[in-house]
Amino acid sequence: MTKVIGITGSIATGKSTVVGYLINQGYTVLDSDVFAREALTLDFDCIEKVKQIFDCVIDNKIDRKKLGKIIFNDTKAKKKLEAIVHPYVLKKLQEGIKNNAEKEIVFLDIPLLYECRLEYLCDTIVVVYCDKRAQLSRLIKRDNIEEQYAKTIINNQMPIEDKKEMADIVLDNSKTKDYLLEQLQKLW
Repeated sequence: MTKVIGITGSIATGKSTVVGYLINQGYTVLDSDVFAREALTLDFDCIEKVKQIFDCVIDNKIDRKKLGKIIFNDTKAKKKLEAIVHPYVLKKLQEGIKNNAEKEIVFLDIPLLYECRLEYLCDTIVVVYCDKRAQLSRLIKRDNIEEQYAKTIINNQMPIEDKKEMADIVLDNSKTKDYLLEQLQKLW
């Protein structure tokens, strides 16, 4: 039977580094962010609903940066977008688990795993953790954004400390990338 392991964290905590390592090791990783992007670029129903509700279309395509600014500053708008996109993402995750049933392990990369209450999909949940100060600094540098906007984005997610408390396994990314990868190698 396939073991399903959820990988989560918060923005700029190092989850992508962990996922990249797992992919390089040959593991199957189902990425909810990829499915969310597909919903906004490939799924006609999702695209049309977003176009009707949000002022974020440029050249007949959804401008994800503009949409991001809308939803990170308006919780009602965020909930409307989630109601459109999340069912598509969930369907794709469930299909991916089913289609990889012969594999020993399948990883689910779900940044909002706890926020969306998707724990039931996983046998084990791994949280990639770093302290809030490091998270803020990394996000500002990575996305080249203002500190206040970075704080707004971070505050739109469940606090990383709460996720850490709920995790089955915590990977500490407060130090170096090598330290993080060392922890991964011990686990798998």
